[in-house]
Amino acid sequence: MSFKENILCANSHEYVLKNDEKNCTVGLTDYAIEQLGDIVFLELPEVGDEFAKGDTFANIESVKAASEIYMPVSGKITEVNTDLLSSPEALNEDCYENGWLVKIEHTKDDDEFNDLLSYSDYKEELE
Repeated sequence: MSFKENILCANSHEYVLKNDEKNCTVGLTDYAIEQLGDIVFLELPEVGDEFAKGDTFANIESVKAASEIYMPVSGKITEVNTDLLSSPEALNEDCYENGWLVKIEHTKDDDEFNDLLSYSDYKEELE
């Protein structure tokens, strides 16, 4: 099974991958990266920061636009992909395996996942 088959996507183009019962990986979908174009700047939160579902947790800039990135589920930041801070353009090459943004400990109940889409449903909605 590929990485994409396991993720859930928000309509705002973030994805979440459940690593286990409480821990998740969060990033931006390939569609979001394609729309942004060449990434030139990324601002990520600090380990320990907490966000509710829908909160802005990061900012990204490309040669085309600046955008806010929203938390797809509530959680506390447990790890930040600091490699992306010095080379945000790496997101253009891989926004999944190595291009994840943060890892979180999910802090609410699993109902928060109910309105997220499978990757295939997400891609269908974009068409």
